[in-house]
Amino acid sequence: MSESMNRRDAMGIAFGACAAVGGIFALAGMKKAWDPLPSVKAAGTTTVDTSSAEANVMYTEKWRGKPVFILKKTPDMVAKATENEKKRDVIINGEHFLVCIGLCTHLGCIPSYAVATQDFLCACHGATYDQSGINTKAPAPLPMLIPPFKLDGAKIVLGEEGEEYTKMKTDGVLGDVPLAV
Repeated sequence: MSESMNRRDAMGIAFGACAAVGGIFALAGMKKAWDPLPSVKAAGTTTVDTSSAEANVMYTEKWRGKPVFILKKTPDMVAKATENEKKRDVIINGEHFLVCIGLCTHLGCIPSYAVATQDFLCACHGATYDQSGINTKAPAPLPMLIPPFKLDGAKIVLGEEGEEYTKMKTDGVLGDVPLAV
């Protein structure tokens, strides 16, 4: 055999190079197809202005099709809260807020807030949560989930991870909350 390249080898190399380039373009196209559109990413966030929030009044916002409870706590509520409960508070301009996804962690029902007792009751199966969204009566297996959020002055931006949310995550307050909540 000669040491020079024959026609068959050259065709094989050319075919391999074309296949490799085509494969790279195909993978780039698939990645672009899988990435969400910018309009979808923008729809994944909700901004809530808390500057006019009243204490012990429940506000419900919608984020990604789920209710999000926002509750400004009274000074009395903050004073009687345990350290564990205070770790779940979102502090905006010195005020304590509960921010959580308003779904029972048992079967996904929407709990109601009782102003008089300052707790939540899920009417489906009787689960209760305290003012910080921590489950106090079964069958709820977990506290109400905290969605990813960041603070922008007196505004809460749901759907983006800010440093407060990251701190809650590192403190173990969130538990095993999936990011795609």
